[in-house]
Amino acid sequence: MKVLLSIKPEYAEKILNGSKKFEFRKGIFKNEKITTVVIYATMPVGKIVGEFQVDSVLTGSPDDVWAKTKRFAGITKEFFDMYYEGREKAFAIKIGTVDKFEAPLPLSTLGSGITPPQSYRYLSA
Repeated sequence: MKVLLSIKPEYAEKILNGSKKFEFRKGIFKNEKITTVVIYATMPVGKIVGEFQVDSVLTGSPDDVWAKTKRFAGITKEFFDMYYEGREKAFAIKIGTVDKFEAPLPLSTLGSGITPPQSYRYLSA
């Protein structure tokens, strides 16, 4: 099963070029059968730029998650700390195989009425 994630263009690019191996979230999808993340690069790009296989999902305190991911986080410790400020739990999606689309696709290719998700959106097969 696939899920659509809205990701800032700078981080989407780091995922696509392999320098960011973890995508951080404050909340994670409930469905454990998610195998693929479709990357929607937010504005000003506003397109689907690729997808990646979910290798695993790390869950723990922000300190524990940072300790396991910092080498390939693709973000600064300062940004990480601000993002998880006041939170007891952090989630990191470990990025597996990445497929960068040759040409970015409009969101409408996923179906009519699909809007960029605030956190995530399940996609039907």
